[in-house]
Amino acid sequence: MNRALVITAWILATNLFEARGADTERTRPIRALMVCGGCCHDYAHQKIILSEGISARARVEFTIVQEGNDRTNRVSIYEKPGWWKGFDVIVHNECFGMVNDDAFIENVAAAHRANLPAVMLHCSTHSYRAGKTDAWRRTLGITSFSHEKNRDLKVVNLKPGHPVMKSFPAEWLDAKDELYKNEKVWPNVTPLAKAWGEETQKDHVCVWLNEVEGARVFATTLGHGNETMQSEVYLDLVARGLLWACDKLGDNGEPKPGYRPAQ
Repeated sequence: MNRALVITAWILATNLFEARGADTERTRPIRALMVCGGCCHDYAHQKIILSEGISARARVEFTIVQEGNDRTNRVSIYEKPGWWKGFDVIVHNECFGMVNDDAFIENVAAAHRANLPAVMLHCSTHSYRAGKTDAWRRTLGITSFSHEKNRDLKVVNLKPGHPVMKSFPAEWLDAKDELYKNEKVWPNVTPLAKAWGEETQKDHVCVWLNEVEGARVFATTLGHGNETMQSEVYLDLVARGLLWACDKLGDNGEPKPGYRPAQ
């Protein structure tokens, strides 16, 4: 190869690498608060799987709060007014379905009424279902009160052109997971993936987007077990969903400049 061409290619590659590095240095990482805990799941390991997996795919720094081991626990930070301040996004991976204090539930949802993005994972979409208030259900975008038995799920990509779903397979076999039953789909929901319910004999949306009162919400009911969460497909999906919620995902399904993971 011509020596001048080699030098030119090296300079271009160096400049590109330096530009990306400088861009990363100028951009503050996304500050995410992950709240986890409650019944029925291995949150001690899932918080590590998620925080490390997402941070390997996007420029995100996590603060993690894990509290409680049953479905009635009230996470202490949720008791405080403005508990979400200082964060760019809340990642909910909790299972507190029997909390029924409406004022408490409304304070949990208040973060997202204040335009803060959310990522809702698995049992978070069943949390607070005992309350009478619709504040949490409206934030989620899809209401669910129960799930079918644990089985392999064939997850079908409904929006392959959407940035969140661009690298998601046309069909994905999600082994030994739970399919949450859709009871109500609220306005402003965009379904992204579905799976067939053998017990209900109908499809249920299992990945979606919601926009409510100015906040972007990415949600999936998938992710009961660690095997699902450790999957590259799942971690890629959740990382893109978080970036979309924060408006940091490009149309090509890649992080916007400055939000790629630190090298």
